[in-house]
Amino acid sequence: MTLALNLYTQGIDPKLSFPAIREVVKTVEHCNSLPVHPRHPYAGALVHAAFSGSHQDAIRKGFAAHTRRNDSVWEMPYLPIDPADLGESYEAVIRVNSQSGKGGVAWVIEQDLGLKLPRALQIDLSRRVQILADRTSREMSAADITAAFREAYHVDDTTIFELVDDGGGLRRHAGSERIFTGRICHRGQDVSVSGRGNGLISALLAALNDAFAIALSVVDYSEHALRRGSDAQAAAYLECTLVDGSRVFGVGIDDDVATATVKAVLSAASSAASLS
Repeated sequence: MTLALNLYTQGIDPKLSFPAIREVVKTVEHCNSLPVHPRHPYAGALVHAAFSGSHQDAIRKGFAAHTRRNDSVWEMPYLPIDPADLGESYEAVIRVNSQSGKGGVAWVIEQDLGLKLPRALQIDLSRRVQILADRTSREMSAADITAAFREAYHVDDTTIFELVDDGGGLRRHAGSERIFTGRICHRGQDVSVSGRGNGLISALLAALNDAFAIALSVVDYSEHALRRGSDAQAAAYLECTLVDGSRVFGVGIDDDVATATVKAVLSAASSAASLS
């Protein structure tokens, strides 16, 4: 078996299949009454896992390059063998604990939710996950990280701010000025808002400042499609600063990119309101 697996590392297919290596490990452990070391070559439970932040970041970039190439050549940092060749999945390749970096956390969010987080947002989320890992003294599961992400950035959380009606979107005013009018539910109260700016984000931020005294300055904005095709959703990310210099992030997901952007603004506003 070892010889066959070594052939894999040299790009040679030995024409052997190991679809049930976990069952083999269980049988060996039962018969010998001894556990297989988690880092034992090929069969250990953690043999494909990376906890180091630098290793995780390299593997994440390796998978991205592999996807772009779209070929059958396996060239992956720190993973000489494709886990799929041994009947394993990629879910446990990157494991997150208090020593992991932003790359590991970003990998989990991308694999679970399809979101490609901007660098600053990766750093902020990684810090939050590390604090959680230190507090609980355990490895963070994908469910833990996803829950922390949703809670931190108020994804799908409408308890503080919720868009009720966008009033038909932006209206042109004089020159390049745009007007946003709509209704926003703030902590259970329906409020009509209106603001002016040179685009959707600035007009909505002006409306929030006028109605709720939340002053946000945009540092960065980005967006991307979650899927290809006519049914693709859009994800929008916003990085803002408050008057005191503190930084908040917003995340919005919707079938419509403009609505996703509005949700990202309200996500950032919810984070700002939580700090006050």
